[in-house]
Amino acid sequence: MQTLTKHDLYEICVQSPGHLVPFLRAVHGKEPRVLGEDFSGTAALSDLWVGSIFDSRAIAVDLDGDALGFHGSHERVTKTQADVLAVSDPADVIFVGNFSIGYRHSRVDLVEYLRHARSRLKPGGVFVCDTYGGTTAYTLGDVHRDHWIPDDVRYPGHAGKRIRYTWEQRSADPITGLVTNILHFRVEKAGMIEQEMFDAFVYEWRLWSLPELSDAMLEAGFSAVEVYDKTGDAVDADGNVYVLPVDDGEDELEDSYIVLVAGRV
Repeated sequence: MQTLTKHDLYEICVQSPGHLVPFLRAVHGKEPRVLGEDFSGTAALSDLWVGSIFDSRAIAVDLDGDALGFHGSHERVTKTQADVLAVSDPADVIFVGNFSIGYRHSRVDLVEYLRHARSRLKPGGVFVCDTYGGTTAYTLGDVHRDHWIPDDVRYPGHAGKRIRYTWEQRSADPITGLVTNILHFRVEKAGMIEQEMFDAFVYEWRLWSLPELSDAMLEAGFSAVEVYDKTGDAVDADGNVYVLPVDDGEDELEDSYIVLVAGRV
């Protein structure tokens, strides 16, 4: 039986590309074909994008070659091990997930990256990233979630096992905006621990506020910025994709929230 890797566990517990593909299409508003997935990790979103949209392509960029090679190769997915600033392939949509916009620790670096991303977008294109905030944004501690491994050919012999997933905010400085977040995993079967991974992923991020992100996007050349508070239910009963941004005058975010921020060309 094949041992589960940290990338297996991450994809089961953390990622939800199935929701993101219709969301990104809806935010774009037309028929986007080319996705740029920056700070892509295993490029799971890119793989699903080309599998879901006819005649589409994806460009996945990450510094981690092991993560990029996790799913192997796909003829319509270009995977590049490099700094995101080194890639100039044009795209209809550029997405930065897993709070990876926080890899840009200074405002100068943030605007430089956003300006570069803006230069890659085709007319009508959109840039989307996620972030978190609210009353617990700088609170230290753990959040635990249980996930069950699906019956999938990618995980032979593991179907039905429980994964105890822990998100830990180990340090957080509201003065500098710097946070350290850790992911831990524990795999159990019938109450017995089979695998345990402490500090499987360690992230050192700058936690950008919504006004900071919005101001930086506008300075980088985006014409408008929108905030979306969730990605679910982006497809209606007729198969039409739609989403609505948070309206400052009417809608309210939760006290603690995860949002997606979109910048339009």
